[in-house]
Amino acid sequence: MWRSLLLRGSTCLLQVAAPRFLHQRHLPSLSVKLLTQRLLHRPPCGSDLLGKGYYEYYLTHRWTRAYKKDAKSTVEFPASPITITEIKQYLRSKDIPFHDGYSCFHIPSIFVAPSARRDSFSLFIDKTTGQFLCKDTLVEGSWEDLQDCLEVMQKEEQEFLSPHVMLGYPESLEEQEDRERELREVQRIWSSSVPLTDVPEDEVQLIKTMFQITKVSNATLKKFGVRLFKPTKSLVFPWFGGPDSSLKGVKLLSAQSTDTDKVTYNEATVPKSNSYYNLFGLPLVGRMDAEVVLTGHELDTLAVSQATGLPSVALPRGVSCLPPILLPYLEQFSRVTLWLGGDIRSWEASKIFSRKLGLRRCLLVRPGEYRPCPVEALAQGKNFSHIIKSSIPAAHKSIVSFKQLREDVYGELVNTEQVAGVKWVRFQELNRILKGHRKGELTVFTGPTGSGKTTFISEVALDLCMQGVNTLWGSFEINNVRLAKIMLTQFAMQRLEENLEQYDFWADKFEELPLYFMTFHGQQNIKTVLDTMQHAVYLYDINHVIIDNLQFMMGQENLSVDKFAVQDHIIGAFRKFATNSSCHVTLVIHPRKEEDDRELQTASIFGSAKASQEADNVLILQEKKLVTCPGRRSLQVTKNRFDGDVGIFPLDFIKSSLTFAAPIKGKHKLRKVAAKPENEEVEGTEVAVKEEVKKEKAEKVAKTTKTPRTIKKPATDNESMQK
Repeated sequence: MWRSLLLRGSTCLLQVAAPRFLHQRHLPSLSVKLLTQRLLHRPPCGSDLLGKGYYEYYLTHRWTRAYKKDAKSTVEFPASPITITEIKQYLRSKDIPFHDGYSCFHIPSIFVAPSARRDSFSLFIDKTTGQFLCKDTLVEGSWEDLQDCLEVMQKEEQEFLSPHVMLGYPESLEEQEDRERELREVQRIWSSSVPLTDVPEDEVQLIKTMFQITKVSNATLKKFGVRLFKPTKSLVFPWFGGPDSSLKGVKLLSAQSTDTDKVTYNEATVPKSNSYYNLFGLPLVGRMDAEVVLTGHELDTLAVSQATGLPSVALPRGVSCLPPILLPYLEQFSRVTLWLGGDIRSWEASKIFSRKLGLRRCLLVRPGEYRPCPVEALAQGKNFSHIIKSSIPAAHKSIVSFKQLREDVYGELVNTEQVAGVKWVRFQELNRILKGHRKGELTVFTGPTGSGKTTFISEVALDLCMQGVNTLWGSFEINNVRLAKIMLTQFAMQRLEENLEQYDFWADKFEELPLYFMTFHGQQNIKTVLDTMQHAVYLYDINHVIIDNLQFMMGQENLSVDKFAVQDHIIGAFRKFATNSSCHVTLVIHPRKEEDDRELQTASIFGSAKASQEADNVLILQEKKLVTCPGRRSLQVTKNRFDGDVGIFPLDFIKSSLTFAAPIKGKHKLRKVAAKPENEEVEGTEVAVKEEVKKEKAEKVAKTTKTPRTIKKPATDNESMQK
């Protein structure tokens, strides 16, 4: 087992802003020799370490390296993903009793003495990743770590192990300073804030009006420990955790009024959001409670608790993510009602999160006019009991009737803008054609070699990522350092080589984006890539995956195999992944070789027609290679399955920031044409655009010329006879 541990596969995911993950291992090949030598030499005689047993000595003092949280931090992904069957077989082979939960296996904690265990099954093993968490000691680690500990217990015939046998990477001096600074900041904010019961009543009412929570009582605010931070007029929500229920973090919420009499909330967390794992309201949940209402906001939790008296907790990052590390704390509930908000985005998140929690116990509150978010429902005097009772089961059926789809259809008709997806900020012309970026779709993107496909698609993905779309990059053609440099330049909108003093400022902001990278390069097996993508969707709730590009991922091996058949298989696999995971996949494909003076068409995509048939959107970056003036590039949308609109618009490349933008002068306008069937040539699109241009020119000439027009009168019958 020890040798298999050392030779296990390497990393598959790289995150820009890596939080403290579970006990990570990244052992260079050079360390194999060091570890082998350590295993062959017992600790010195007379040492008190012998009392722990040799293998426990190894676990406690195994070779580690300094770990620094920076842009090169890695997230371990197992070379062969663990399955539920394998976990069960291993536990049975060790005679370990277990309970098959909703998203985790429950076993007795091996880090607590049997006589001191408060709960007989307090160690949880994630069914998808194999990672474990002991709720009594907060010890956590990978499936391999748990196997090692069980081997030690069996070898030494011990009933339990000390929690200190699990050691992660030692913190560097910089990390220790950061952690201590965060703790000091948490204590400073908490001690500077005041309970709302100590604030004058007129000021409390003013604060409630500002946050639109006038119906939330002071007793509810006191019950959940909400305070007021006067310097910024922010509400403070505490994070109590650990065996001693100590203060681990805070979230500050501020409110800002808009022109539409609505309030926009801005929140900040200490520590940063990628290390903030607070289920707000969890300390108030009893050990015997079997039902909970899961919300996407702390204010919603206050409203649900006050209106229903049911246990309610709020997700730390709203509807954007449900970290798997929180799943063990939700295992005790046999009924979970997801009421994450009152819009389409919260509805989609509810369906995704229910898969993690277990479909059979989840109920979803469908958003609608009579079912807004909880805090709005409280303000409007809605019947909470009726709303929760009308929630629908998350478990799907193979056949449905229109009666079951009726509310969904009505919801899409009412919320057309939200159904269209996330809008781009930098590419308004793309919004006019595609209407937005939607989950569960497959986009095929192509363009001539050297036209800037990677640069353009990186800015498109960055635009969405800046709006909270969790993004995973799979760059098989260029390395991640170069890609990150391009995206950082686009993010800062300037060349940082010339402004190195601003690098830390922009890098800190860039780290906060929900952006991840796969560490693959060159040819890769499609199954390995899909497993990594599925792992990222589960762990980080990825909404957008970019594969750049298909040919580099396929490689040039196995030339005897039909490459078109292989490509069709890969495209079909990505299509299935996008649909089943509710994740948008953007696939970059090189075109066939065309003449320099010819524009690309849908039929120019390399391979068979499978790519264009399976895709929901087809984008082509056109480039006039024989022209050097501005406007030589344009983006053409030749397929749009959402509403059928297609068109083309010009792009200017700004070299100083590596970004694309519409031309400043108003000479180029967006040309929209009617959609055609997929099997027709796109040449008709070009003809329609040229005819429209000619028509507009003719109309302009007619308006500028002021020559009088003669109007013919209708001829009489006599005049007609004479003629």
